[in-house]
Amino acid sequence: MTKASEDLFDHLKERENDSMTILMAFQTPEIDVIGLTTIFGNVSTVDATRNALLLCEIAGRPDVPVAEGAHEPLKGGEPRIADFVHGSDGLGEIALPPPSGNRAEIRASEFLVEKINQYPGEVSILALGPLTNLALAIKKDSLFASKVKRIVVLGGAFLAAGNVNPAAEANIYGDPEAADILFTCGADVIVVGINITTQITLADADLSELRSSNGKHSKLICDMCKFYRNWHVKSDGVHGIFLHDPVCFAALVRPDLFTYKKGVVRVETQGICVGHTLMDQGLKKWNSPNPWSDYSPISVAWTADVPNILTFIKNQLMKP
Repeated sequence: MTKASEDLFDHLKERENDSMTILMAFQTPEIDVIGLTTIFGNVSTVDATRNALLLCEIAGRPDVPVAEGAHEPLKGGEPRIADFVHGSDGLGEIALPPPSGNRAEIRASEFLVEKINQYPGEVSILALGPLTNLALAIKKDSLFASKVKRIVVLGGAFLAAGNVNPAAEANIYGDPEAADILFTCGADVIVVGINITTQITLADADLSELRSSNGKHSKLICDMCKFYRNWHVKSDGVHGIFLHDPVCFAALVRPDLFTYKKGVVRVETQGICVGHTLMDQGLKKWNSPNPWSDYSPISVAWTADVPNILTFIKNQLMKP
């Protein structure tokens, strides 16, 4: 979450990319981290909470509250857990000790509503996982969309194949109903899809450079990334890692490094294309109402300044 000049709220599912982003945020002067919320995705919500508490301690910020989120998507049922990508603990299985702190007593959706009302018009949310907690917050407070400053979402695959199946990207697929609620709620939303984030990779040479740097957390991050990097080699033939979450963080801090298209985005919630994101780009005047009619447009990242985004991320990761 971010208030004033930029405070950060990480709505996270806990993997190495999320961890990178949290540690980057704590070292970014223009970001004031006022809380983290957790959600299922790469591990269960309970495990994501453990990891978030641990990362706050590693960053020297055990004072930052961590609010545990929903344990299942809005429609119920077992959440999809992608532990095969990031290891059983979501942190690359490097045997980190458990955190000493405890999560906040308040639930994530209630925490979101509380902070938005405490700082109306000042809080930005960086949503890095399935959007269940945000959808619940919108249901709890009918004015939530008008009181949040902006919400930057990692999710979707616009005019590109998904990474769960040809139709869907993992975060949106994790709770498509929640994503559709968020995208149509009227808030100032920026969506960064995997059509953008897969353009920016930290190659093996970059990882070696990071490990040998004086970065405060560089060695830990590189250790965490080994499992993820090896999975990418087997899955995609990529010798390195996609920087999904850090690229989304860049869209929060350096939106000038992207171009955007505005349009109404809807999410398919049934059938073989569950989780598919489709934007009405406004290229045609429709003769009759359709499911995209009468909703406010959101901003979808359309192009990226790849060299400068990569430089921004590497500079953040190498801060002593």
